[in-house]
Amino acid sequence: MDSAATSSMDWRGQLRRNERRTRIVMVMFVVIYLGLGFLFDVTINAQPSMGSTAVPDLSQVAIALLTFHLIPYVTLITGTVAIFSLWITFHFHRQLVMLGTTYKQVLPTSTVLEEKQLYNVVEEMKVAAGLRFMPEVYIIEADYMNAFASGYSERSALVAITRGLLTKLDRSELQAVMAHELSHVRHQDIKLTLVATLLANFSLIVIDLLFYTIFMGKKRDVRVEIVIILLRYILPLITIILLLYLSRTREYMADAGCVELMRDNGPLGRALLKIDGDHTANRESYAKAYANQGHEALRTTAYLYDPSLAGISAGSGLTSLFSTHPSIKSRLAALGYNTTKNG
Repeated sequence: MDSAATSSMDWRGQLRRNERRTRIVMVMFVVIYLGLGFLFDVTINAQPSMGSTAVPDLSQVAIALLTFHLIPYVTLITGTVAIFSLWITFHFHRQLVMLGTTYKQVLPTSTVLEEKQLYNVVEEMKVAAGLRFMPEVYIIEADYMNAFASGYSERSALVAITRGLLTKLDRSELQAVMAHELSHVRHQDIKLTLVATLLANFSLIVIDLLFYTIFMGKKRDVRVEIVIILLRYILPLITIILLLYLSRTREYMADAGCVELMRDNGPLGRALLKIDGDHTANRESYAKAYANQGHEALRTTAYLYDPSLAGISAGSGLTSLFSTHPSIKSRLAALGYNTTKNG
């Protein structure tokens, strides 16, 4: 618990680092798209003119494109797509992170006991965390136990938990999970997670579209096809760099923030053990549930618990290739939670 308490004291420093990393990710994303477009422009304009066998010099073509003696049409298009993707990310983040799920928004006027308790718990933790705005609260209709927070600012934040988590945790454990998620909001790492995850997945979608457009088209060019094939394998490696900005430290910080808000490490420790045990015991059924949910790659990095820790692939996207979460054992150790003493 000492390490957790110590790290929680530096959440303002973490906030500044998250803001800086978010800007870096956005710039990298635009640069990647412009680079892709420019590569295509050079490849296309380097083709021999009709009736000629002379191959244009690539450096001369590149200079001509940079000085706009040749119009870099593809670069302009990919640059526009990059800016549009950023706009979509910030204006439709709720719809994007909830894609593929069946969900229900919990309102303060709800008369259902479970929902009313959930809303009250989130409201209590919002006050304890000193947040100015109440996040929107959602329940995802799924049996597995998980939760996440998302948004590009405190004002636009949302928290979502699965029906399974709501029904299988007691009130103090539910409170701990919400304290963890609202710590993500407080630290503003929800913005970094949202931007990095969505933009990384957008990149893969774009390269897939280019891949199928080129190979299904009537006009074929070997050099363009080679570039597309290379990019299809290289781009995922580049987008991993974007996702690596989602340091595992953010989970330790949110765990520490939970302990700071609740003045107790027990509820979160018990909740993490329950969630991990539940995933392990129901691995096969949960694997099907995650697979049937759709678009899980958009949520995996934001989840409280990464299903891959229980041997479950939460989707076919890039984020399922590696875990941005520390192990449960490491998190419990950082919390100072004694599993032997606490059962």
